Amino acid sequence: MISSRGALPSLCPPSRFFSNSPAFITSRYAHPSPSGLLSMDRWTGVLKVSLGPNNGGPFFRVAASLLLSHSDKALIVPSVNAIFFNGDRIEGTGNPVIERLSDSRNIAELLVSKLGDSANAWVVDASTFNGPFAVYKEFIPSVNSRGEPKRYDPHGFPASSSIVAILSKCVEEVKSLISCSVTKQMPTDVHSPASTSPTPPKTIILGFSKGGTVVNQLVTELAHLNTEPAGNSMSSEKPSSRLSQEIQDCICPISEGCLLFSISEFHYVDVGLNCTGAYLTDHTVIRKIAEHLLLYDASIRFTLHGTPRQWCDRHRPWICKEKDILRHLLEDEARRWEGKLKVTERFYFVNSPPNLQMHFEIIETMDIN
Repeated sequence: MISSRGALPSLCPPSRFFSNSPAFITSRYAHPSPSGLLSMDRWTGVLKVSLGPNNGGPFFRVAASLLLSHSDKALIVPSVNAIFFNGDRIEGTGNPVIERLSDSRNIAELLVSKLGDSANAWVVDASTFNGPFAVYKEFIPSVNSRGEPKRYDPHGFPASSSIVAILSKCVEEVKSLISCSVTKQMPTDVHSPASTSPTPPKTIILGFSKGGTVVNQLVTELAHLNTEPAGNSMSSEKPSSRLSQEIQDCICPISEGCLLFSISEFHYVDVGLNCTGAYLTDHTVIRKIAEHLLLYDASIRFTLHGTPRQWCDRHRPWICKEKDILRHLLEDEARRWEGKLKVTERFYFVNSPPNLQMHFEIIETMDIN
Protein backbone atom coordinates (compact mmCIF):
# COMPACT_ATOMS: atom_id res chain seq x y z
CA MET A 1 0.00 0.00 0.00
CA ILE A 2 1.23 3.48 -0.85
CA SER A 3 0.04 6.73 0.64
CA SER A 4 0.93 10.17 -0.63
CA ARG A 5 0.39 13.75 0.34
CA GLY A 6 -2.22 14.92 -2.14
CA ALA A 7 -3.51 12.59 -4.83
CA LEU A 8 -2.77 8.91 -4.48
CA PRO A 9 0.05 8.12 -6.94
CA SER A 10 -0.49 5.46 -9.54
CA LEU A 11 1.21 2.17 -8.87
CA CYS A 12 4.47 1.64 -10.71
CA PRO A 13 4.48 -0.88 -13.56
CA PRO A 14 5.48 -4.45 -12.75
CA SER A 15 9.14 -5.36 -12.90
CA ARG A 16 10.37 -6.21 -16.37
CA PHE A 17 13.66 -8.05 -16.45
CA PHE A 18 15.67 -8.78 -19.57
CA SER A 19 15.55 -12.25 -21.04
CA ASN A 20 19.18 -12.98 -20.16
CA SER A 21 21.03 -12.21 -16.96
CA PRO A 22 23.62 -9.46 -17.40
CA ALA A 23 27.27 -10.33 -17.79
CA PHE A 24 29.61 -9.45 -14.97
CA ILE A 25 32.29 -7.17 -16.33
CA THR A 26 35.36 -5.97 -14.49
CA SER A 27 37.56 -3.23 -15.84
CA ARG A 28 40.69 -3.93 -17.80
CA TYR A 29 42.62 -2.99 -14.69
CA ALA A 30 41.20 -5.95 -12.78
CA HIS A 31 40.25 -9.30 -14.38
CA PRO A 32 39.22 -8.90 -18.02
CA SER A 33 36.23 -11.05 -18.92
CA PRO A 34 33.84 -11.45 -21.89
CA SER A 35 32.09 -8.39 -23.22
CA GLY A 36 28.75 -7.20 -21.89
CA LEU A 37 25.39 -8.46 -22.98
CA LEU A 38 24.67 -7.20 -26.51
CA SER A 39 21.00 -8.04 -26.80
CA MET A 40 17.67 -6.23 -26.86
CA ASP A 41 19.58 -3.08 -27.87
CA ARG A 42 21.16 -2.65 -24.45
CA TRP A 43 24.54 -3.22 -22.90
CA THR A 44 24.24 -4.50 -19.36
CA GLY A 45 27.04 -5.36 -17.02
CA VAL A 46 29.07 -4.41 -13.98
CA LEU A 47 32.29 -2.43 -14.15
CA LYS A 48 34.96 -1.50 -11.64
CA VAL A 49 36.61 1.89 -12.01
CA SER A 50 38.98 3.87 -9.83
CA LEU A 51 39.44 7.61 -9.39
CA GLY A 52 42.99 7.13 -8.17
CA PRO A 53 46.07 8.05 -10.23
CA ASN A 54 47.13 5.35 -12.68
CA ASN A 55 43.89 3.54 -11.84
CA GLY A 56 45.12 2.73 -8.37
CA GLY A 57 43.27 3.00 -5.10
CA PRO A 58 39.81 1.73 -4.22
CA PHE A 59 37.43 0.75 -7.02
CA PHE A 60 33.82 1.76 -7.48
CA ARG A 61 31.52 -1.06 -8.53
CA VAL A 62 29.03 0.30 -11.06
CA ALA A 63 26.18 -1.70 -12.58
CA ALA A 64 25.00 -0.20 -15.86
CA SER A 65 22.19 -0.75 -18.34
CA LEU A 66 22.92 1.38 -21.40
CA LEU A 67 21.09 2.05 -24.63
CA LEU A 68 22.58 0.63 -27.84
CA SER A 69 22.03 1.28 -31.52
CA HIS A 70 20.27 -1.67 -33.12
CA SER A 71 22.24 -1.35 -36.35
CA ASP A 72 25.84 -1.12 -35.18
CA LYS A 73 25.65 -1.79 -31.42
CA ALA A 74 27.11 1.63 -30.61
CA LEU A 75 26.14 3.45 -27.43
CA ILE A 76 23.27 5.91 -27.92
CA VAL A 77 22.67 9.14 -26.03
CA PRO A 78 19.69 8.44 -23.72
CA SER A 79 16.77 10.66 -22.83
CA VAL A 80 17.73 10.42 -19.17
CA ASN A 81 20.54 9.07 -16.99
CA ALA A 82 19.27 7.60 -13.72
CA ILE A 83 22.06 7.40 -11.14
CA PHE A 84 21.30 5.31 -8.05
CA PHE A 85 23.56 5.34 -4.98
CA ASN A 86 23.45 2.24 -2.81
CA GLY A 87 23.74 2.00 0.95
CA ASP A 88 25.38 -0.31 3.48
CA ARG A 89 25.91 -3.98 2.72
CA ILE A 90 23.44 -6.46 4.14
CA GLU A 91 24.61 -10.05 3.75
CA GLY A 92 23.57 -13.47 4.92
CA THR A 93 19.89 -12.73 5.55
CA GLY A 94 18.66 -15.81 3.71
CA ASN A 95 15.75 -13.68 2.47
CA PRO A 96 15.39 -14.05 -1.32
CA VAL A 97 13.73 -10.63 -1.70
CA ILE A 98 16.56 -8.87 0.12
CA GLU A 99 19.19 -10.85 -1.76
CA ARG A 100 17.63 -10.03 -5.15
CA LEU A 101 17.24 -6.33 -4.39
CA SER A 102 20.76 -6.13 -2.97
CA ASP A 103 22.10 -7.02 -6.43
CA SER A 104 22.99 -3.80 -8.23
CA ARG A 105 22.42 -5.44 -11.62
CA ASN A 106 18.81 -6.13 -10.71
CA ILE A 107 18.39 -2.54 -9.52
CA ALA A 108 19.68 -1.20 -12.85
CA GLU A 109 17.15 -3.33 -14.73
CA LEU A 110 14.35 -2.19 -12.43
CA LEU A 111 15.18 1.46 -13.07
CA VAL A 112 15.00 0.93 -16.83
CA SER A 113 11.68 -0.89 -16.45
CA LYS A 114 10.30 2.12 -14.56
CA LEU A 115 11.76 4.89 -16.72
CA GLY A 116 11.44 3.34 -20.18
CA ASP A 117 13.72 1.93 -22.84
CA SER A 118 15.27 5.30 -23.73
CA ALA A 119 16.84 5.61 -20.25
CA ASN A 120 20.31 4.68 -19.06
CA ALA A 121 20.66 3.34 -15.52
CA TRP A 122 23.76 3.48 -13.33
CA VAL A 123 23.93 1.88 -9.87
CA VAL A 124 26.95 2.99 -7.84
CA ASP A 125 28.34 1.27 -4.75
CA ALA A 126 30.73 3.10 -2.44
CA SER A 127 34.40 2.47 -3.18
CA THR A 128 35.12 1.80 0.48
CA PHE A 129 33.34 -0.36 3.03
CA ASN A 130 34.23 -0.52 6.71
CA GLY A 131 32.65 -3.87 7.47
CA PRO A 132 29.04 -3.38 6.33
CA PHE A 133 29.26 0.43 6.32
CA ALA A 134 29.38 2.25 2.97
CA VAL A 135 31.86 5.13 3.06
CA TYR A 136 31.37 7.69 0.27
CA LYS A 137 34.55 9.56 1.18
CA GLU A 138 35.24 10.81 -2.36
CA PHE A 139 31.78 12.39 -2.52
CA ILE A 140 31.58 13.68 1.06
CA PRO A 141 35.05 14.34 2.50
CA SER A 142 33.70 14.93 6.02
CA VAL A 143 32.42 11.36 6.53
CA ASN A 144 33.73 9.35 9.47
CA SER A 145 34.88 5.72 9.41
CA ARG A 146 31.23 4.54 9.34
CA GLY A 147 30.35 6.77 6.39
CA GLU A 148 28.38 9.26 8.50
CA PRO A 149 28.78 12.89 7.37
CA LYS A 150 29.81 15.59 9.81
CA ARG A 151 28.57 18.25 7.38
CA TYR A 152 27.74 18.83 3.71
CA ASP A 153 30.35 21.20 2.28
CA PRO A 154 30.11 22.29 -1.39
CA HIS A 155 33.74 23.43 -1.59
CA GLY A 156 35.38 21.84 -4.62
CA PHE A 157 32.14 20.14 -5.68
CA PRO A 158 33.44 16.68 -4.67
CA ALA A 159 30.26 14.71 -5.42
CA SER A 160 29.73 16.28 -8.84
CA SER A 161 33.33 15.84 -9.91
CA SER A 162 33.40 12.22 -8.70
CA ILE A 163 30.22 11.33 -10.58
CA VAL A 164 31.45 12.89 -13.83
CA ALA A 165 34.76 11.04 -13.56
CA ILE A 166 33.14 7.69 -12.70
CA LEU A 167 30.61 7.81 -15.53
CA SER A 168 33.22 8.98 -18.02
CA LYS A 169 35.50 6.07 -17.15
CA CYS A 170 32.60 3.64 -17.32
CA VAL A 171 31.58 4.87 -20.78
CA GLU A 172 35.12 4.51 -22.12
CA GLU A 173 35.37 1.02 -20.64
CA VAL A 174 32.07 -0.05 -22.20
CA LYS A 175 33.06 1.41 -25.58
CA SER A 176 36.28 -0.58 -25.44
CA LEU A 177 34.46 -3.80 -24.57
CA ILE A 178 31.87 -3.27 -27.31
CA SER A 179 34.55 -2.43 -29.86
CA CYS A 180 36.46 -5.63 -29.12
CA SER A 181 33.28 -7.66 -29.55
CA VAL A 182 31.65 -5.91 -32.50
CA THR A 183 34.72 -5.48 -34.71
CA LYS A 184 34.94 -9.25 -34.92
CA GLN A 185 31.54 -9.20 -36.62
CA MET A 186 31.32 -5.90 -38.55
CA PRO A 187 33.18 -2.61 -38.99
CA THR A 188 31.69 0.14 -36.85
CA ASP A 189 32.50 3.39 -35.12
CA VAL A 190 31.42 2.90 -31.54
CA HIS A 191 32.75 6.31 -30.58
CA SER A 192 30.09 8.34 -32.44
CA PRO A 193 26.91 8.06 -30.37
CA ALA A 194 23.58 8.94 -31.89
CA SER A 195 21.00 10.84 -29.89
CA THR A 196 17.46 9.70 -29.10
CA SER A 197 16.37 13.18 -28.08
CA PRO A 198 16.65 16.72 -29.53
CA THR A 199 17.73 17.94 -26.08
CA PRO A 200 20.63 16.87 -23.83
CA PRO A 201 19.76 14.00 -21.48
CA LYS A 202 18.30 14.82 -18.09
CA THR A 203 19.69 13.32 -14.91
CA ILE A 204 17.70 11.67 -12.12
CA ILE A 205 19.51 11.16 -8.81
CA LEU A 206 18.35 8.43 -6.41
CA GLY A 207 19.86 7.74 -3.00
CA PHE A 208 18.93 4.55 -1.17
CA SER A 209 19.47 4.25 2.59
CA LYS A 210 22.94 5.72 3.27
CA GLY A 211 23.13 6.61 -0.43
CA GLY A 212 20.87 9.50 0.52
CA THR A 213 23.95 11.28 1.87
CA VAL A 214 25.16 11.65 -1.73
CA VAL A 215 21.82 13.23 -2.63
CA ASN A 216 22.26 15.73 0.21
CA GLN A 217 25.77 16.57 -0.98
CA LEU A 218 24.60 17.11 -4.57
CA VAL A 219 21.71 19.31 -3.45
CA THR A 220 24.19 21.39 -1.45
CA GLU A 221 26.53 21.70 -4.42
CA LEU A 222 23.69 22.72 -6.73
CA ALA A 223 22.62 25.39 -4.23
CA HIS A 224 26.12 26.89 -4.31
CA LEU A 225 26.72 26.56 -8.04
CA ASN A 226 26.64 30.33 -8.53
CA THR A 227 28.61 31.30 -5.42
CA GLU A 228 31.32 28.69 -4.86
CA PRO A 229 34.70 29.22 -6.61
CA ALA A 230 35.59 26.28 -8.80
CA GLY A 231 38.21 25.03 -11.20
CA ASN A 232 38.25 25.23 -14.96
CA SER A 233 35.98 22.22 -15.34
CA MET A 234 33.17 23.94 -13.47
CA SER A 235 31.07 26.73 -14.90
CA SER A 236 28.31 28.50 -13.03
CA GLU A 237 26.84 29.58 -16.35
CA LYS A 238 24.04 27.62 -17.90
CA PRO A 239 25.28 25.70 -20.96
CA SER A 240 24.96 27.96 -24.00
CA SER A 241 23.30 27.06 -27.26
CA ARG A 242 26.76 27.08 -28.84
CA LEU A 243 27.64 24.01 -26.77
CA SER A 244 24.23 22.39 -26.90
CA GLN A 245 25.10 19.97 -29.71
CA GLU A 246 28.36 18.95 -28.04
CA ILE A 247 26.56 18.30 -24.76
CA GLN A 248 23.68 16.59 -26.53
CA ASP A 249 26.04 14.11 -28.16
CA CYS A 250 27.52 13.07 -24.80
CA ILE A 251 26.14 9.91 -23.25
CA CYS A 252 26.56 11.39 -19.77
CA PRO A 253 27.44 14.86 -18.40
CA ILE A 254 30.90 16.08 -19.39
CA SER A 255 31.53 18.46 -16.49
CA GLU A 256 30.37 19.18 -12.97
CA GLY A 257 28.34 22.15 -14.16
CA CYS A 258 26.65 20.16 -16.90
CA LEU A 259 25.78 17.44 -14.40
CA LEU A 260 24.21 19.83 -11.90
CA PHE A 261 22.28 21.72 -14.58
CA SER A 262 20.97 18.45 -16.02
CA ILE A 263 19.41 17.21 -12.76
CA SER A 264 15.62 17.20 -13.00
CA GLU A 265 14.74 14.97 -10.04
CA PHE A 266 16.08 14.01 -6.62
CA HIS A 267 14.71 10.84 -4.98
CA TYR A 268 15.31 9.98 -1.33
CA VAL A 269 14.65 6.23 -1.10
CA ASP A 270 14.10 5.11 2.51
CA VAL A 271 17.17 7.00 3.63
CA GLY A 272 18.46 6.81 7.17
CA LEU A 273 21.55 7.06 9.35
CA ASN A 274 22.47 6.06 12.88
CA CYS A 275 23.07 9.75 13.50
CA THR A 276 21.56 13.02 12.28
CA GLY A 277 22.10 14.12 8.69
CA ALA A 278 19.94 11.68 6.73
CA TYR A 279 17.95 14.60 5.29
CA LEU A 280 18.98 18.20 4.68
CA THR A 281 17.50 20.66 7.16
CA ASP A 282 19.38 23.80 6.09
CA HIS A 283 16.87 26.44 5.04
CA THR A 284 19.56 28.44 3.24
CA VAL A 285 20.39 25.52 0.94
CA ILE A 286 16.75 24.99 -0.04
CA ARG A 287 16.22 28.72 -0.57
CA LYS A 288 19.28 28.87 -2.84
CA ILE A 289 17.94 25.92 -4.83
CA ALA A 290 14.71 27.82 -5.45
CA GLU A 291 16.63 30.95 -6.45
CA HIS A 292 18.75 28.89 -8.84
CA LEU A 293 15.61 27.51 -10.51
CA LEU A 294 14.17 30.99 -10.90
CA LEU A 295 17.41 32.40 -12.30
CA TYR A 296 17.73 29.73 -14.97
CA ASP A 297 14.03 29.12 -15.61
CA ALA A 298 14.47 25.50 -14.57
CA SER A 299 12.48 23.06 -12.46
CA ILE A 300 13.32 20.20 -10.10
CA ARG A 301 11.18 17.58 -8.41
CA PHE A 302 12.01 16.17 -4.97
CA THR A 303 10.37 12.89 -3.98
CA LEU A 304 10.68 11.48 -0.47
CA HIS A 305 10.03 7.72 -0.48
CA GLY A 306 9.82 5.95 2.87
CA THR A 307 8.69 2.89 4.80
CA PRO A 308 7.89 2.25 8.48
CA ARG A 309 11.39 0.75 8.73
CA GLN A 310 12.88 4.27 8.68
CA TRP A 311 10.06 6.74 9.24
CA CYS A 312 8.58 4.89 12.25
CA ASP A 313 11.84 3.90 13.95
CA ARG A 314 11.38 4.78 17.63
CA HIS A 315 15.10 4.28 18.27
CA ARG A 316 16.04 6.81 15.57
CA PRO A 317 13.31 9.46 15.79
CA TRP A 318 15.52 12.06 14.13
CA ILE A 319 15.01 10.39 10.73
CA CYS A 320 11.30 11.22 10.55
CA LYS A 321 11.87 14.61 12.17
CA GLU A 322 14.48 15.56 9.57
CA LYS A 323 12.27 14.28 6.78
CA ASP A 324 9.40 16.47 7.97
CA ILE A 325 11.66 19.52 8.22
CA LEU A 326 12.96 19.01 4.67
CA ARG A 327 9.46 18.48 3.31
CA HIS A 328 8.20 21.67 4.97
CA LEU A 329 11.16 23.67 3.66
CA LEU A 330 10.55 22.38 0.15
CA GLU A 331 6.81 23.00 0.37
CA ASP A 332 7.39 26.57 1.52
CA GLU A 333 9.66 27.31 -1.45
CA ALA A 334 7.33 25.45 -3.82
CA ARG A 335 4.51 27.78 -2.81
CA ARG A 336 6.69 30.82 -3.42
CA TRP A 337 7.85 29.66 -6.85
CA GLU A 338 4.93 27.67 -8.18
CA GLY A 339 5.93 25.25 -10.88
CA LYS A 340 9.68 25.60 -10.40
CA LEU A 341 10.09 23.32 -7.40
CA LYS A 342 7.89 20.32 -6.71
CA VAL A 343 7.86 17.99 -3.73
CA THR A 344 6.06 14.70 -3.14
CA GLU A 345 6.09 12.39 -0.14
CA ARG A 346 5.24 8.71 -0.65
CA PHE A 347 4.82 6.28 2.22
CA TYR A 348 4.89 2.56 1.36
CA PHE A 349 3.78 -0.52 3.33
CA VAL A 350 1.83 1.80 5.61
CA ASN A 351 -0.08 -0.92 7.46
CA SER A 352 2.86 -3.29 7.93
CA PRO A 353 5.15 -3.49 10.96
CA PRO A 354 8.72 -2.29 10.29
CA ASN A 355 11.03 -4.96 8.90
CA LEU A 356 14.21 -5.23 6.86
CA GLN A 357 12.52 -6.70 3.79
CA MET A 358 10.37 -3.60 3.18
CA HIS A 359 13.51 -1.47 3.34
CA PHE A 360 14.73 -3.24 0.19
CA GLU A 361 11.35 -3.96 -1.34
CA ILE A 362 10.72 -0.22 -1.72
CA ILE A 363 13.29 -0.25 -4.55
CA GLU A 364 10.92 -2.44 -6.55
CA THR A 365 7.69 -0.83 -5.34
CA MET A 366 8.55 2.87 -5.50
CA ASP A 367 6.77 5.06 -8.02
CA ILE A 368 9.27 7.35 -9.76
CA ASN A 369 7.02 8.40 -12.63
